[in-house]
Amino acid sequence: MKMDPGNFAIETFLFCQITVGMFGNSSILFYYFILIFTEKHLTPKVLIIEHLTFANYLTVILRGFPQTMSYFGFKNFLDDMECKLIVYISRITRGVSLYAMCLVSCFQAITISPNNSRWIKLKYRATKYIGPSCSVSWLVHLLLNILTPLRESGTNYKKNATNRLSYGYCSLFASDSVATTLYISLVCFSDVFCLGLMACSSISMVSILYRHKRQVKHNHSAQHFLKVSPEDRATQTILILLCTFVISYSFSSIVAIIRTYLNYPVIWGVNIFTSLEIFFPMFCPFVLITNMRSSSNLFLPCLGKR
Repeated sequence: MKMDPGNFAIETFLFCQITVGMFGNSSILFYYFILIFTEKHLTPKVLIIEHLTFANYLTVILRGFPQTMSYFGFKNFLDDMECKLIVYISRITRGVSLYAMCLVSCFQAITISPNNSRWIKLKYRATKYIGPSCSVSWLVHLLLNILTPLRESGTNYKKNATNRLSYGYCSLFASDSVATTLYISLVCFSDVFCLGLMACSSISMVSILYRHKRQVKHNHSAQHFLKVSPEDRATQTILILLCTFVISYSFSSIVAIIRTYLNYPVIWGVNIFTSLEIFFPMFCPFVLITNMRSSSNLFLPCLGKR
């Protein structure tokens, strides 16, 4: 079978993404595994990053590997139940990743807010609810995506073949029913709500950092101004992750909408969608690793002790 050069380039890039993403997320998870057994208490930000990294790791595996195997000639390697399970879990991890980014951005905005602000009461209460919130997010997205398996099937599924959109290793049932429209609207509302909170918290963090730099520049010498505090560096790291997440999420959503409304499967669209969807899970751990030493007290307390 003759390979299209464009598809081959995308698939090669996708395979590299999977390899790099697994290595990066595995490194972070391994460190957290050690951290759990060596630390009596983990900071709230570390708990959020831990859940985010685990969700990203599962996303890279569940979204990347099946698509790559399908491209390299492994047909019908998933039965109907396996396909439903993989897509269901990948939807959960995608939602948890979005929720974790929203949570860490809001928490950081509250953390760096001035002590005389209106967030002072929430600042001391937020640390108590971070752990339970991270755990509840898995349950919430498990229930929110409960209907996802009903819309998925294996490629060897024979019924209703005219209403299916195949994307290699699984197929999606195309339905215009009112129930499906309401369900998709509910999922979209949840995503838009989280994105809105992320946007507000990002604007708040940028505003606080700008006011802080102006104040430091006014009160101290240029030498002190050039020094970046650990809190400021952690905030900048989170802003980088937020921008990357929003860009990756937005482009993948646009490609998904285009792919859904086409009447025939487009291989390049499927490959680009998968590549965009796992770009952030691949990129995220290396931003964290780069800032480990400089932000050790915020992200990886054990490293600071060493």
